[in-house]
Amino acid sequence: MDANKYSYRVIWSEEDQEFVGLCAEFPGLSWLAKDQVASLQGIVDLVKDSIADMEQNGEKIPEPISLRHYSGRFVVRTTPDMHRQLALAACEAGVSLNRYVNSVLGGV
Repeated sequence: MDANKYSYRVIWSEEDQEFVGLCAEFPGLSWLAKDQVASLQGIVDLVKDSIADMEQNGEKIPEPISLRHYSGRFVVRTTPDMHRQLALAACEAGVSLNRYVNSVLGGV
């Protein structure tokens, strides 16, 4: 598996006073560094090492999110009251419930 296809991000840690490199597909891994670039390179290298170790031990390697296929459909359970509130808000906005919830989730 190509470690460059995974989902990485770098955030600032006020507690550590360093940048933290993270990988969504490997939530147990992180890398601290004084600058963002070093933090990103550190987590990528750590993921590469982890993949090699997992391959050697016959473990299942997570599929990169970038390679997964999504249908565009997911089901959300909510309370009847929340469903009513969302339906009302959608009606007032003049759109379907699906379109309304999609816009809320998208931050629009």
